[in-house]
Amino acid sequence: MPDPKTSKNIILLGFVSLLNDISSEIIQPILPLFITSLGGGALAVGLIGGISDGLPSIIQVFAGYWSDRLGRRKPLVVAGYGLSAIGKLLLPLSGAWQQVFVLKTIDRTGKGIRSAPRDALISESTDKNNRGKGFGLHRAMDSSGAVIGSIMAYALWKGGLNFNSIFLVAGVLAVVALIPFIAVKESFRPPRDQLTLKLSDLSPDLQKFIAIASLFALGNFSYMFFILRAQALFGGGEAVAAPLLLYVLFNLVYAGLAMPIGIWSDKIGRKNVLTLGYALFSVTAIGFAFVSSLAGMIILFALYGLVYAIIDASQSAFVSDLSGTERRSTSLGLYYGAVGVSAILSGLVAGELWARLGPSAAFIFGAAAAILASLALLRMKKIEVQS
Repeated sequence: MPDPKTSKNIILLGFVSLLNDISSEIIQPILPLFITSLGGGALAVGLIGGISDGLPSIIQVFAGYWSDRLGRRKPLVVAGYGLSAIGKLLLPLSGAWQQVFVLKTIDRTGKGIRSAPRDALISESTDKNNRGKGFGLHRAMDSSGAVIGSIMAYALWKGGLNFNSIFLVAGVLAVVALIPFIAVKESFRPPRDQLTLKLSDLSPDLQKFIAIASLFALGNFSYMFFILRAQALFGGGEAVAAPLLLYVLFNLVYAGLAMPIGIWSDKIGRKNVLTLGYALFSVTAIGFAFVSSLAGMIILFALYGLVYAIIDASQSAFVSDLSGTERRSTSLGLYYGAVGVSAILSGLVAGELWARLGPSAAFIFGAAAAILASLALLRMKKIEVQS
């Protein structure tokens, strides 16, 4: 049962994310396979993975800012999820990987519009002592949708549906995900101070963390490379089925551990949890560089799920910790924007390394960036959590 301090808003937003992630995760594990079927190689996967995730993240800067300026969260959150639904509904019409690029960008632009205001709404729907739990609960529901979605992707594929038919099912579910917004409430008041979009206006600790998170994002390239790495170990029908099942495992671990780790971060501090998460990602990436067996892949995808359970909610909660209510959405937007620029570079660099030097080079690069981020985070001094 949720803690009494955990607002009904978090449950409702969790259901939105659960349904939306069922839709997204039906698409996600199949997408790199669809791209290659349309003639796109590793560079195309890197471009779509980097640009579609990174470029829309820049939009989060402006969405977060306007949410604080307007004193409203919900309209931008609804608009963002709605735009994502449109991108997914049109995806079955793609006949070339360039069209996938455009539609995936539309989908992720919706994420850019919604994420900062949504996370600000989550942060404001619980007190600071339960903030990690609130974000953890939301991410647990979100990743539970990922489990269901990836299982559905496998079942639909095994049931004989082609890529386009599977994408159509996902698009319809994305529309259904908008229904819980009817009951979401907000009580945010417009800020009194004039807001700006300058990183220099953020606290020194928050500026440092954004730089560190951006360094980590440079090595934390798209999940699609992990799927392609798994696919290389299999042949025939297993080249699709096995990566899908491994992706299910990733999401099962993520969903099961997101909330407990969020509660843990409330107790021992976000910095300590994230330092561990960054270091563990480095170990996981090294493993993917040299794995050569199914048993190894099973262990590594489970570790990959653990890493995301550690870092995903904790990063957003840490940014909320380091920012005041009056500019929380702006701070989250600036954070997402900075990380998004790194994501663009990450996808392009990983794709280039993969194409020229092979998969191991891409994963070693990711491991190096992650361990540097972990060491940098260790050097941060103790900070004061904002209300």
